[in-house]
Amino acid sequence: MTVVFSVVFMIALCVKANSGMSGEQCEPHEYEYLSPQSLVADESAGLLYIAATTAKRISIFDVKAGKVAREIHLPVFPCGLALSSDTKTLYVTETDSRGRLWAIDCSSGKVEWSIEVGHSPVSATLTANGRRMYVCDRFSNSISVVDLAAREVVETIPVGREPVDAVLSLDGRTLFVVNSLPDGAANKEHVAAEVSVINTETNRVLKSIEMPNGSTGLKNVCLSPDGKWAYVTHILARYQVPTTQVDRGWQNTNALSIIDVASGELYQTVLLDDIYKGFANPWAVSSTADGKNLCVTSAGSHELTVIDRQAMHDKLDGSSDDVRNDLSFLAGLRKRLELNGRGPRGMVILGRTAYITEYFSGSLAKVELAGDDQDDIVSISLGDEKQMSPQRRGEMLFNDATMCFQNWQSCASCHPDARSDGLNWDLLNDGIGNPKSTKSMLLAHMTPPVMVSGIRPNAETAVRAGIRYIQFAARPEEDAAAIDEYLKSIEPTPSPYLVDGGLSESARRGKEIFRSAKCGRCHSGEMFTDLKSHDVGTGSGTEKGIRFDTPTLVEVWRTAPYLYDGRAATIRELLTRYNNSNMHGVTADLSDKELDALSEYVLSL
Repeated sequence: MTVVFSVVFMIALCVKANSGMSGEQCEPHEYEYLSPQSLVADESAGLLYIAATTAKRISIFDVKAGKVAREIHLPVFPCGLALSSDTKTLYVTETDSRGRLWAIDCSSGKVEWSIEVGHSPVSATLTANGRRMYVCDRFSNSISVVDLAAREVVETIPVGREPVDAVLSLDGRTLFVVNSLPDGAANKEHVAAEVSVINTETNRVLKSIEMPNGSTGLKNVCLSPDGKWAYVTHILARYQVPTTQVDRGWQNTNALSIIDVASGELYQTVLLDDIYKGFANPWAVSSTADGKNLCVTSAGSHELTVIDRQAMHDKLDGSSDDVRNDLSFLAGLRKRLELNGRGPRGMVILGRTAYITEYFSGSLAKVELAGDDQDDIVSISLGDEKQMSPQRRGEMLFNDATMCFQNWQSCASCHPDARSDGLNWDLLNDGIGNPKSTKSMLLAHMTPPVMVSGIRPNAETAVRAGIRYIQFAARPEEDAAAIDEYLKSIEPTPSPYLVDGGLSESARRGKEIFRSAKCGRCHSGEMFTDLKSHDVGTGSGTEKGIRFDTPTLVEVWRTAPYLYDGRAATIRELLTRYNNSNMHGVTADLSDKELDALSEYVLSL
């Protein structure tokens, strides 16, 4: 099990990656930042392998010496890591639309082989016998099953939306897959991401475990040492209330859900926050080998929490109450430790010491779990970092919950990777009682006005309003300006519907239908928007007859659900069920084949 997640998905990756690079080692390349995120341990040798993502390298950290011993340079941006049981081979996933799994000889640092898996593979889970690998292909919404001896993908298993991590049961028969975002319409009573449960003998999904209402931003999963429990980190959004305040977790709380491995059922969900302080954006979760402690990192508030695992279970066993709303449940059962670096993400625990990657500091935190003060926490640099550019600083602030009153949430809590959390929120900029779907920030600065109803004249205004009315904070102008620069810098991720980087035959037919159906009247130009507002007949209730801002269709494959209130789970549903009047393109009389082609074209943009 590996902790991974890329904040900015880069599309200009080295084309040498597709050649296999067998027996070669890449030369060091120019970089600005290390961005360490995932890591894996060779405990017997006292080594940590750390994916320094934007530096295109693996840093090999000597635990005893307390420093980086050597580096493996790669032609790609490494993401997820797994180590063979004999510690001779390091497996690496890369973040790319034509993602690959790489096998690297640990001694020489040379690439032994690589194979293509799915779109943006983010984690790799190795079976106990070392024969198979399960790769989470984030934007393919699937798991690639890799036969390591044959060096090929033997099966692809469809799962939920954006799988980002997985863990095997101790007997190896069941794989629990964490899907990051809710899938389906956003205007239902229950909207939440799911955990897929896979039978590894049949490679079929046995069931999907529906998480508590509002669960989004699922990140990581680990097993208890006895194999009885699986622990999942995530945000627990309170999206059903207006955003009138932020204190005491009114908008977002941060949670740890516990799954009974034997039954495959959700057991309980506990909050990682305190009454007056959030534990924003929980990321990695890991147990000490003796099962005494369960540790969780907070990427937003830059902390580590150390939970008395058995005491937590004893308290849960002694109560029949649903504790997912109890901000005081863990009081007295855990300690919160403030880290020195920024953006803690991946974690491994060796004995009573936790090692945590600090993404924005380019460092590794070392925390003595038996300690009680700040002297037991150090931050070790993994290499020289250039001074932060405005874009990089803006990215850090976008993910920083210490900007928020009481640290409850960061901008990324509702806009992961500056995109959407799949929920509807009742913001107060256009009245109350009219929740609307979270928008992606991609191209927001280039496509004014902004917000679903175009209520803000531009993205600059929206950024500053977000800091004031969503974070409930007063920040210097330079912070908002840096966030502007970050949002302007993000690039679209290539669609999983593309074939070899281009439109499929069906999508090419759909492009012609897009024109004939008059979709291009409003979705025009390079960014597929005329920057105007239109009444397309989708408003209902108090929103009936309202004119909505024309959104860009760039990367629309990533922004489901659709329409202002997220009622359309798919583009096809938008074109059919919610366009009988032909006010949103002339699509009512299209055949099934034509609708399929049109949908595929739009989803390819």
